[in-house]
Amino acid sequence: MARSLSKLLCKGISFSGSAARSAIIAPGSFYINGMRCSATVPNEPDTHDDFKPTNKLENSGLTLKDLVEQDVKDNRVMLYMKGVPDLPQCGFSSLAVRVLKQYNVPLGARNILEDPELKSAVKAFSHWPTFPQIFIKGEFIGGSDIILNMHQTGELKEKLQDISANQEKSE
Repeated sequence: MARSLSKLLCKGISFSGSAARSAIIAPGSFYINGMRCSATVPNEPDTHDDFKPTNKLENSGLTLKDLVEQDVKDNRVMLYMKGVPDLPQCGFSSLAVRVLKQYNVPLGARNILEDPELKSAVKAFSHWPTFPQIFIKGEFIGGSDIILNMHQTGELKEKLQDISANQEKSE
């Protein structure tokens, strides 16, 4: 009896791998190469003001609508996605990044998971309910399914051709 209890306790303590991580991972956390990373900063009352999260828009005078308009204007290819290009947090966002990276174009991106108000502002700006949302040369194109279809038909290559050419000249 003691031996079986001992085995049970040891199994509970020594399990590792993804099961261990998923059992103890906190919301907003993820793993990269075995290291636990966090996408959120605790907003605890005993945290010094220098380490609390800040909203850069609060003091800038920009609204979220202005921010989205500026993003779309300043970035030849702008992607509003779940996650970031190096670590997408949704299969559709991952697909959009993989397709766009085929063309070696500079890619502007914002993580809509960080700010629910930004997510709403982008939806209002494009009049499109789902993410990712891709803008090319200031024009709303659509989501990953549309980008994939355009890639397969050659239409995306035509649309990105001058952006790719400009990128190669500047290198």
